[in-house]
Amino acid sequence: MSSLQALQNGSDIRGIAISHEEFTANLTRKEAQEIASGIVKWLKEEKRVTHTPLRIAIGHDSRLSANDIKKGLIEAFLKEDVVVLDSELATTPAMFMATQFDSFKADCGIMITASHLPYYYNGIKIFSELGGAEHEDIEFILENTHVFNESKPNQGKLEKKEIISLYSEDMVKKIQKATGESKPLTGFHIVLDAGNGAGGFFADKVLQQLGANTSGSQFLDPNGNFPNHMPNPDNKEAMASIKEAVLRNNADLGVIFDTDVDRAAVVDKSGQVINRNNLIAVLAHIVLEDSKGQTIVTNSPTSSHLKDFIEALGGKQVRYLCGYRNVINKAIELNVKGIETPLAIETSGHAAFKENYFLDDGAYVIAKILMLLPKLKKENKSLGDLIEELKQPAEAQEVRFKLSGPGYRNYGNSVITDLAEFVNEVDGFTVDPENEEGIRVNVRETYGSGWFLLRMSLHEPLLVLQVENDIAGKNRLVFEKLNEFFQTKERLNTEKLIEVLKK
Repeated sequence: MSSLQALQNGSDIRGIAISHEEFTANLTRKEAQEIASGIVKWLKEEKRVTHTPLRIAIGHDSRLSANDIKKGLIEAFLKEDVVVLDSELATTPAMFMATQFDSFKADCGIMITASHLPYYYNGIKIFSELGGAEHEDIEFILENTHVFNESKPNQGKLEKKEIISLYSEDMVKKIQKATGESKPLTGFHIVLDAGNGAGGFFADKVLQQLGANTSGSQFLDPNGNFPNHMPNPDNKEAMASIKEAVLRNNADLGVIFDTDVDRAAVVDKSGQVINRNNLIAVLAHIVLEDSKGQTIVTNSPTSSHLKDFIEALGGKQVRYLCGYRNVINKAIELNVKGIETPLAIETSGHAAFKENYFLDDGAYVIAKILMLLPKLKKENKSLGDLIEELKQPAEAQEVRFKLSGPGYRNYGNSVITDLAEFVNEVDGFTVDPENEEGIRVNVRETYGSGWFLLRMSLHEPLLVLQVENDIAGKNRLVFEKLNEFFQTKERLNTEKLIEVLKK
């Protein structure tokens, strides 16, 4: 495997952009120059773009290394017959829309981002007009690069073309159309937390345009050091920060984005955190309110109570593999089969609606919620009221087992296979057949009332164990029983499980 191929991260490119402690930079201006040649070849040979010049739009979030990587991409694209549209600070969903907006007509949208990862990481997300690059597309790109030739004369052209204003105008119009009002958020106090990523625009370009009071919003200025908290709606510290802001400002709603705005979460006026299972439940309520019988695809680690909640609304849940491209592609597959599936969503906050190109767009998630607010206000309800029937577990814990060696994935899968045999011998443990990733087990009797899931991490050498229980104190019994199994696996680092059992 070449050094460039090692940068593949599922359907993205990701690496170390700034050398840090034991990490040496492997995604810099130089690598970007080479990757650009693979993107051009991909557009011409795989996407069958035959016209010239190619039009490629590039945006980035607030990361410190963004300009270095962008410079490398632009330098290489200009050696080809390419019009480069430099959109500067942007968001991941906006860069996809560069392939859809008539004023851009980009053959390819590129977003330089590493989502919520620490500041020294960066990455490249790639879109065609049909959607995000797949795993095999990234493979093709990284296998078909060539060394940058600085002496080759420039053929292309560079234009500055900001996209966030256009993206925001489009979002505002959609919300106005759905509500039938030009200022549907008049009278609402909404605080935004952008985590010093790229989402600060949403306060003045969307919320204020719709009439909302956004005073008390925080961390709107881009800062790639992320000095306040990691911009991650799946992070407890980040959610505690936006919750505190909502309560301090007596706001009606709090909104938080990740760095590149493809994920989001909210806090209602009571301070209830609505992310993970709660966010899935709210969005399920929205899509199923007028259309019963539809299917919602989620990733595997969702609460058993969420399945009951969705079915009570008249829908069906399909638990599928982790990875936002996986859940999106499963939803697309079901629609092709004639199974109406309007929503694909991961517990991490990646959510994609069929009506919105199946694009994982955190701003669109918030737009769907904003469309609902005026109606809820008239009914004297809050978002929290929509999910009051969603039962919450008494305990929810996660343990990650580190794996090592070149064959770690095969070994991890063998552990999962062996666990299935162990489970069959335990009274109170029953394998859940409605699962397509790892092994999911329902627990009863001595072990309380709940479930656990053991699966391979999508991108890291880890086995991930998640355990939920409706009876406080029973998770410990589950962990103790599972420890009997895990201690028989000599290659498995059980340090984190031991820590849980010592508490």
